Amino acid sequence: MIELKTAQELEQMRRAGRVVAGLLEHVAGLIEPGVKTKTLDERARAYLKTQGAQPAFLGYRGFPATICISVNEEIVHGIPGERRIREGDLVSVDAGAVVEGLYGDAAITVIVGQVPAPARRLVDATRQALEDGIAQARVGRRLSDISHAVQRRLEQAGLGVVREFVGHGIGRALHEEPPIPNFGPPNVGPRLRPGMVLAIEPMATLGGHELTILDDGWTAVTKDRSLAAHFEHTVAVTEQGPRVLTALV
Repeated sequence: MIELKTAQELEQMRRAGRVVAGLLEHVAGLIEPGVKTKTLDERARAYLKTQGAQPAFLGYRGFPATICISVNEEIVHGIPGERRIREGDLVSVDAGAVVEGLYGDAAITVIVGQVPAPARRLVDATRQALEDGIAQARVGRRLSDISHAVQRRLEQAGLGVVREFVGHGIGRALHEEPPIPNFGPPNVGPRLRPGMVLAIEPMATLGGHELTILDDGWTAVTKDRSLAAHFEHTVAVTEQGPRVLTALV
């Protein structure tokens, strides 16, 4: 069952979304060669405290950190630790916050210094795929129109489309119905209605889409160890068009 949010709930989710957007901006500004990923996590936790928000990920199904930090071949759910960021890394940061019982969830991939052209193409196309998906989040469209738009952009760029992890509904829980794959034909699935809130999150690779989970039980890496990128926004479907709840402004 897909839960529709009221106008008041959307405003509450917008507050949570602003916190997430501010958190990602804060963490992105700290990413530089030499910094440990656990330091970024500590600073993220401190930031949420200043905002009066709760971390959405810490303790979720046993996840041990405030944010997910996935570097290079790591696709998603990387656990912050002793790893130090290096020049040329791609650093994906996935963050969530809870404000007044409602969730926001977003992700970015940060390029550290200079990287080869294919790595920049990966990041740019994944970001654009998110924008393409958001553009389809309109009343009367079908859910798979989002999925198809994301897949089309990524495959046009020659990228692998991750299939094992998908976007999701969001609201009073971090993960709600419906699942939102990053692939599929258009014009399939439920019609989009005002009040739906969707976490749209393309994940792409420079190689194949197959992945494996590391021994920590969380970190997903590309099976061929090719680079990966991840972007995400929490988006409300409204009569006026898509509303990105995890934007700064």
